[in-house]
Amino acid sequence: MTLVQTTKSETESRPARAPLLTRIRNSDIWWSFRNSRPAQISAFVLMILILAAIFAPLIAPQNPYDGASLDMWKAELPPVWIEGGEWPYLLGTDTQGRDMLSAILYGTRISIVIGVASVVLSLIIGMTAGLLSGYFGGFIDNLLMRFGDITLSIPTILVAILVSTVVRQMLPEHLREAGASAVLVLAISLSAWVQYARTVRAQAIVESGKDYVSAAKLIGVPARRIMMMHILPNTLTPIMVAATLNFGMAILTEATLSFLGIGMPPTQPSLGTLIRIGNQFLFSGSWWIVLFPVIQLCLLVVTVNMLGDWLRDALNPKLR
Repeated sequence: MTLVQTTKSETESRPARAPLLTRIRNSDIWWSFRNSRPAQISAFVLMILILAAIFAPLIAPQNPYDGASLDMWKAELPPVWIEGGEWPYLLGTDTQGRDMLSAILYGTRISIVIGVASVVLSLIIGMTAGLLSGYFGGFIDNLLMRFGDITLSIPTILVAILVSTVVRQMLPEHLREAGASAVLVLAISLSAWVQYARTVRAQAIVESGKDYVSAAKLIGVPARRIMMMHILPNTLTPIMVAATLNFGMAILTEATLSFLGIGMPPTQPSLGTLIRIGNQFLFSGSWWIVLFPVIQLCLLVVTVNMLGDWLRDALNPKLR
């Protein structure tokens, strides 16, 4: 009875855990964010770009995917502040009479979705390969890492082009356009998983030699639980930084593939597709068709990379 009362007394006297919001405000990352003006500006700009893409149907003057809303008589109109421009075509129109602002907003949404999906898929592949290599070692480690070395020996964009071309040819012709986004996600992921795998593998090798992992093996804890519950959480800090930086690279890779004509189709334009279409009319005087998508792509990638650089410094204990 005394033991029960003592335990109950200790539980009652134990201070309550602070709310999540309070813990975030007291964290080192939040302190670093408050004292970093570039990080604040980048986060604000990125938030505006993402929200504008999400709510594109409410903001955009027209749906660029709806052919019935296009007017060929309004083709190649300049921006409204230039003579010949018309409202509501704020940034002008392209050669199909498509409002550039609407196309950019919808194109940004596609680029962001493909970038996020590519990072998530490459994370899953890379973390799985890294955990298996670092934990088991031996033949599995050699097999996975040599395959990763082969992947790294080929430039990333060439791997993406090869995968995209092969998979696209394997699909039935009527599914190639509809499955273009899935093909791009697969192509980008298969060229970016190695970095995650090597990071997780290095940490898994270190953690596998520690006493708590040996104790868990001794009492019969399954290998899957050890890897997922004990080893993986210790790899999340470098993985978060790598994922942030690779998000911008995934968007650039998608834009490059679309610019080369093996990415998103013209009926579902991403930023890379818009730049490819506008580049054909750059010297004909319709400069706005290519300029504004380029500016949007640069803003998106630069803000993501600046946030990645800040996160890398904020999570580095040597810089605290």
